[in-house]
Amino acid sequence: MAQSTPPQAPGTPVAEFETSVELARALLARQHPDLSDLPISLAAEGWDNAVFRLGERLALRLPRRAIGAELIRHEQRWLPMLKDRLPLAIPAPVRVGAPQDGYPWPWSVTPWFDGETADLAPPGEDQGEVLAAFFEALHRPAPEDAPRNPWRGVPLAVRVPVFEARVAGLANKGALLEPRILAIWEDALAAPNDAAPTWIHGDPHPRNVLVADGRFSAIIDWGDLARGDRASDLAAVWMVLPSRDARQRAMAACGDVSEVTWRRARGWAVLYGVMLLDAGLTDDPRMEAIARATFERLIEGP
Repeated sequence: MAQSTPPQAPGTPVAEFETSVELARALLARQHPDLSDLPISLAAEGWDNAVFRLGERLALRLPRRAIGAELIRHEQRWLPMLKDRLPLAIPAPVRVGAPQDGYPWPWSVTPWFDGETADLAPPGEDQGEVLAAFFEALHRPAPEDAPRNPWRGVPLAVRVPVFEARVAGLANKGALLEPRILAIWEDALAAPNDAAPTWIHGDPHPRNVLVADGRFSAIIDWGDLARGDRASDLAAVWMVLPSRDARQRAMAACGDVSEVTWRRARGWAVLYGVMLLDAGLTDDPRMEAIARATFERLIEGP
């Protein structure tokens, strides 16, 4: 659900360029001919990119919107530098592609990772510490020329207009937020930013987290990678971990995260939930289910 673009109407954006197996094969044939005979099939189509499985161990990532092309460039530049220090696999490109024959954007060949997304294959209770270790490794100082994301890793006050507009839209659909959820949001807004900016993933919802046999196998879709407030990533504790015990263990394992940062993280979980619920009620029931589960976990705690 990468959203480095300004807020838009809820629901899946319309493709600005239609991708296909035929297009993928033509691009490979011209630029990486040694891969062009491998089987190709559409694996997923997100808001910004289409993903094709390429043989058994590779994937092809083609932007379907102009903003997706910018996000692909971020992945191509920065993921090779990050992958060796992270304890879970990430889709650092193994080949890159250029515009060709009317297709206007850069594209990538990445590893293919086994597993299902965490909303369909929930992680086991022992995975709280694993998620914490991943974020501890990622949330390190980023260079000054690292990407900035105007919508992720920013002060929550910047997101108030979007939040209020989405809440009003949900109310018009008959989906009212519980007072306890609104109270978590207000508390997060009052929490000061006490942490230096770090690298952040920027979009840590369950469909960007892969699970195999109850264990995290990879973190995917890094288009929103940026330098910012790590609280926006730590919202994943409530979005990804279904067990209260796993959430407690994750928080305990993040030993250098302050209670003030956790307050901001809960606010980010509310914001993500509102955005996902609005999109889900429009055209994506899986997003709605993620949002409702996130709200339930926030209320349950910790």
